[in-house]
Amino acid sequence: MSVAAPSATTTMTYREAVRLAMREELLRDEDVFLMGEEIGVFEGSYKVTAGLFREFGPVRVRETPISEEGFVGAAIGAAMMGLRPVVEIMTLNFILVAMDQVVNHAAKIRYMFGGEVGCPLVIRTPNGGGSQLTAQHSQSFEVFFAHTPGLKVVAPSTPADARGLLKAAIRDDDPILVVENLQSYKIKGEVPEDPDHVVEIGRAAVTREGSDITLVAHSFAATRALRVAERLRADHGVSAEVVDLRSLRPLDTETVVRSVAKTNRALCVDEGWSTYGISAEITSRIQRACFDDLDAPVERVGLAEVPMPYAKNLERAALVNDEKIEAAALSVLGLGPDIFSS
Repeated sequence: MSVAAPSATTTMTYREAVRLAMREELLRDEDVFLMGEEIGVFEGSYKVTAGLFREFGPVRVRETPISEEGFVGAAIGAAMMGLRPVVEIMTLNFILVAMDQVVNHAAKIRYMFGGEVGCPLVIRTPNGGGSQLTAQHSQSFEVFFAHTPGLKVVAPSTPADARGLLKAAIRDDDPILVVENLQSYKIKGEVPEDPDHVVEIGRAAVTREGSDITLVAHSFAATRALRVAERLRADHGVSAEVVDLRSLRPLDTETVVRSVAKTNRALCVDEGWSTYGISAEITSRIQRACFDDLDAPVERVGLAEVPMPYAKNLERAALVNDEKIEAAALSVLGLGPDIFSS
């Protein structure tokens, strides 16, 4: 029996993988174009669009004024007319200025036009804290958009998924928010060289097999969860399975449930606030679907429920980190203090 040869891969950073996805789709489809603040000559605040303005010019890579509501609205109009705009919002925090356009318009166009008009719009934006950017620039509220019917939301954690999910989003006929993470941009990983390799939207990935506890996370929290899983094995002999959600809407509950049914314990990790958050939704679904399988309550760990402080020591105290995740996992396993009872 013949065995298919493994596909060729190249090592690159998350930032480079996002850029590659946009370049490939710009070459593949003339209806694709980019919009955003300073994404052209300046090459973007995080240099994700480096080189694209020189290669494709000002029609395909469009500089916008500092007016998120205005240029997101323009992108929606372009998408309704059949183009495929990819909008960069400098940080997820700034998308609040365009909230009406995203939630009241992009998300509802297909429904309100009876399916006769679509909105193949992609908005990509970084989120997260850890860079002393204070309360208004360090938030992770992708849950606002995952809460909204009509929108799709993806949050890749690896360079391979960053490229594959962005390509899938650009080719999709619905509006999609692609949430990146400031801390993820420098991560390196293997990325398939196949220009048509895409990652299915709505499909989680088991990134580490285990038998004692399931860690469920997305975006940079999924990277943290993998590190913590290694620490649990090395320091405590614990076999932790990690499920990277990758897609927040649609949400792959089946993969999560299958994992928890095997390990009998679950901890949900979220870089946003836990109350009413992504982890709250996952916890609820696990508790219902795995009620008879659970050996302990499903728990969650997230950002301290305060505006992000500027002082470095306070910012560190507020953020989710590896130590907090490890302590929470040990608590769920009954191998450490019960940190959830207070």
